[in-house]
Amino acid sequence: MTERTPQQVWDEMRRGNARFVAGEPRHPRQDVERRAELAGGQRPTAALFGCSDSRLAAEIIFDEGLGDLFVVRNAGQVISDSVIGSLEYAVAVLEVPLIVILGHDACGAVNAAIESTQLDAPPLPALIWRQIAPIVPAARRVIRSSMVDGVPPTTIDAEAVGREHLRDTVAALLHSSELISQAVAEGRLGIVGANYRLAEGAAVPSISLGVDSDA
Repeated sequence: MTERTPQQVWDEMRRGNARFVAGEPRHPRQDVERRAELAGGQRPTAALFGCSDSRLAAEIIFDEGLGDLFVVRNAGQVISDSVIGSLEYAVAVLEVPLIVILGHDACGAVNAAIESTQLDAPPLPALIWRQIAPIVPAARRVIRSSMVDGVPPTTIDAEAVGREHLRDTVAALLHSSELISQAVAEGRLGIVGANYRLAEGAAVPSISLGVDSDA
C-alpha cells in the first residue's frame, strides 16, 4: 500500500463527509472481498477519537469502509489512559498518519458538565461524575467569559463549551503522550479536531496540526 500523508488522508475523509452530507454516500470497501482481505490484518488510514453518542457512527459520517478507521469512543470524548494507549497503538503499531478528534453539538456529556456547575445541581453517580469532570473546566471558562458585572449568564452556550472542551482534549492528548506529540513534531502525524453538526451531518474542523483543514 502506498504511504499516504496526513493531508491526503484528511482530504479523503472530507470528501467522504461531503458525500454523506449530500446524501450520496458510496459505502466503499464494505463487500465480501474486503472482509476477506482484512481477515489477515488491518492497516487503517486514520484513527478517530469521538463521543460515544449513537449519532456519531464514524464510518458512516465519513463514508469509509471496513478497516479504514481505527475508532476509539467514550462519552464526551474524554482523554484517559485507555484512550491514550489506544491512540498510541494506532500511531506506533498501525502507523496511521492522522488522528481525528470528533466532538458534536447537543452532547449529553457537555450538558451534564454545564448542569453540574449550578448551585442546585443534583449529585451524579460517582462514575458518571468522573467521566464528565474533565469537561467542567471548559464550562467554567465559558461561564466566566459570559459574566456581566460578575453575574453569570442565565443560559450557557453549550456549543461554546463543546469547542473549548475539544481544544482541551487535543491539548491533553499532546501533553500526555510523548509518542504522539513527537510524531506530530516530526511531520509523521496530523491531528484534526472537528465538531459534528447533527442536523447537517457535517464535520467542521476547528483545530489542525500538521494538516491544512481548509484545503
